[in-house]
Amino acid sequence: MNDPIDLRSDTVTRPSAAMRAAMAAAPVGDSQYGEDPTTNLLQERCAQLLGKEAALWLPSGTMANQVALRVLARPGDEVVTSREAHAGWHETGGAAANAGVQLVEVGCGGLFTAEDFEAAIKPRGLPVFPPTTLVEIENTHNRGGGIVFPQHEAVRICQAARERGMSSFLDGARLWNAAVASGRSEAELAAPFDLVAVAFSKGLGAPGGSLLAGRRVLIAAADRHRRMLGGAMRQTGIFAAAALHGLDHHRQRLAEDHRHARVLAEALAACPAVVIDLATVQTNIVVFQLAAGAPDAAALVGRARERGVLLNAFAARTVRAVTHLDVSGGQVARAAAVLRELLG
Repeated sequence: MNDPIDLRSDTVTRPSAAMRAAMAAAPVGDSQYGEDPTTNLLQERCAQLLGKEAALWLPSGTMANQVALRVLARPGDEVVTSREAHAGWHETGGAAANAGVQLVEVGCGGLFTAEDFEAAIKPRGLPVFPPTTLVEIENTHNRGGGIVFPQHEAVRICQAARERGMSSFLDGARLWNAAVASGRSEAELAAPFDLVAVAFSKGLGAPGGSLLAGRRVLIAAADRHRRMLGGAMRQTGIFAAAALHGLDHHRQRLAEDHRHARVLAEALAACPAVVIDLATVQTNIVVFQLAAGAPDAAALVGRARERGVLLNAFAARTVRAVTHLDVSGGQVARAAAVLRELLG
């Protein structure tokens, strides 16, 4: 039996043979003593790439996001995010449990404006209100279909936050995709924010690892919170080597994943049972709705699995597919044909 066409997420990518070789050959040391040369190199390179003073490797994207909340906000504070942000929908309540903050969602489809943000800020000086101290933007936005957050709006939002003495955080787990799709550098996309997170285990194909970048004082605080949350590891150079290989060999090829997602989306858009806004298909994520009369998401996912195509049900009638380096153009075409057949 052929291997399934796995479109559940870009996290399912497996290290290539070349990446495994880089991991095996990586010089390593004790990262907690600052003696892992490969991790140090990755942190220095990413700080430069993101235009920040310093950077810190962490084992997962969720930990990176949770550490950022702990660094930039206090328990009881309020954080403004986009509608259906990863921090509120895919981190098992960590924002409340780990950072003690509450999230307020604004905007629509993963996007919001400076005016939306300002309208959500709680008035100061009234003791019954929690203080709004942080704004978080997700770029690209997962549940928004991989949409790229408009840079001019990110600049306006971060400027509004600074004027009010508030902080800003960029959940840039897929910032590499945003950079390729927008033609802007990662440093430009990260520039307005106090802290930025990126992931290596998605489009870049590493087996794990994320990173926070920002001012040195913030990264020092992040290091302490990483330790408190159990993220302090030792010979992390094997993960850092995978990330460096991904940066060197898998970053520019993300445009191929974007093309594959567009092919899949356009094929699905031609099916009457599918409702999809092609304007949201800007990177490697395709989120679509199932029209009335079509099978629900769970049924479609189950039937597709029987035909060797793996997808995720995002809601009762919402499905997500994600292209990545382990899926070829031919496989994407095959998956599209299977889905269209199943949906009539």
